[in-house]
Amino acid sequence: MMSFDAVLCDLDGVLRQFDHGAQAEIEARYGLPLMRTAFDPALLGPATLGLVTEREWVDSIAVALGGDERARQAVAEFVAVPFSVDEEVRALLTKARERVPLVLVTNATDSLDEHLERIGLTHFADAVVSSARVGVAKPDRRIYEIAAQLAGVAPERCLFVDDRLENVEGARALGMTGVHYRSVADLTAAMA
Repeated sequence: MMSFDAVLCDLDGVLRQFDHGAQAEIEARYGLPLMRTAFDPALLGPATLGLVTEREWVDSIAVALGGDERARQAVAEFVAVPFSVDEEVRALLTKARERVPLVLVTNATDSLDEHLERIGLTHFADAVVSSARVGVAKPDRRIYEIAAQLAGVAPERCLFVDDRLENVEGARALGMTGVHYRSVADLTAAMA
């Protein structure tokens, strides 16, 4: 029997997967540190807090890499790498949602709705908490509180799933049951 009354789940690295091989190939081909630059907190942070648009974030990556046409082309290819839904995770979350509310909690940019639509997840969850929309990002306690409130459940009755340990620890600090997601087996075990 489930020991929680809501599932709060991260999007990237759990439900949505990126082709890291393709990203690495682009990085190698151009000889530019695309991953490190794109995910530099100084550049990504403002985008995930809704302070700049995704387009402005992408432009800032190109500028940080030199700003020339080659850097812009590399960044354009990098951000165009397709993403997909992990169907095993989708099935587990769909099953859980038959019994409890499901809320996606993601550090995202202003283009999240477009991304969800592209992969058929627009109406997948009962609610979506996007850091860019609410102005706080994981592991800030406020984003978890917002998600629990949207689920209509006390934080200590929530199961929180994320692939980043610091985000799981942030949820646990509020009394949530935290699952550090590394493979679908982690989610399967938590939902048993």
